[in-house]
Amino acid sequence: MKKLSKNIFYDLDIDLINNIKVNLSAVERRTTTLTKRRTVKKDFQVAWLLKAITLIDLTTLSGDDTFGKVDKLCQKALNPISEIILNKMKFGIGNINVGAVCVYHDLVEHAKKYLKNRIPVAAVSTGFPSGLSSYKTRKKEIQESIESGADEIDIVINRSYVLRNDWKKLYDEVSEFKNICDKKKLKAIIGVGELGTLRNVAKASMVCMMAGADFIKTSTGKEKTNANLNNSIIMLRMIREFHNITGKKIGFKPAGGISSAKNVLDYLILMYEELGEDWMNSALFRIGASSLLIDIERQLYHYVLGRYANKEKMAIS
Repeated sequence: MKKLSKNIFYDLDIDLINNIKVNLSAVERRTTTLTKRRTVKKDFQVAWLLKAITLIDLTTLSGDDTFGKVDKLCQKALNPISEIILNKMKFGIGNINVGAVCVYHDLVEHAKKYLKNRIPVAAVSTGFPSGLSSYKTRKKEIQESIESGADEIDIVINRSYVLRNDWKKLYDEVSEFKNICDKKKLKAIIGVGELGTLRNVAKASMVCMMAGADFIKTSTGKEKTNANLNNSIIMLRMIREFHNITGKKIGFKPAGGISSAKNVLDYLILMYEELGEDWMNSALFRIGASSLLIDIERQLYHYVLGRYANKEKMAIS
């Protein structure tokens, strides 16, 4: 696989793509045993939950998003844990923020003004969530998001290219989107729930990385099937394979349906076991979520006070 340009594109290796195989029974056996044999308790669980907060892309992607709703999201991003919890912690953690705030591209400028560069702002672009806007429109969305100040761009691939095995078309589009982003972080949403098979998930992941994606992301959160451990392990192993071939580290972002503290711990354990400690930071690991932070805060409150909080005792929710 040959490096092609300053944006770290690699040539499209069709032979490598065609030779990708997935052993479904092995995948299911691995993920089933993961949740049964690995658990973290007490102080260790708290430490992992605090880590999870720093990885969250705190998200609002609804049709009723307003400036006021984005203000509330940004305030929560800056203060994800209530002072009651922070003051009771037996080990000092200092200030803690989420990984990024993720909004529609026309709300980027407002979020940037509120956050004042204290937290990155990610924009969803390219015809989110379907990815079926015209090529010209999708490119324009990326450019407008960057001009509005977006630090990161979450693009949506056109799933039809995957379903008809048109890897060249997918590669060309993603590489062009990365060209527009230049040094801005590009996260490629592959839409796992609409790709038909885990083999397609693996192939699409590899093509996007070859084309210059800095992250591969499971889903928009709008599909019937979003992130789960089966499709996540496939994507993580493609990241590992790509790193073994090129030496380049690509990030991973599961999104959609990760709403409980217990659930997010499974993803942290999976990432740690599959890719190791180097990936356990917000530069290479993000979790797309809107309600996850609420449950994490509930669990932390219970840890420090021995009971679950009333809603008014939590940080902004």
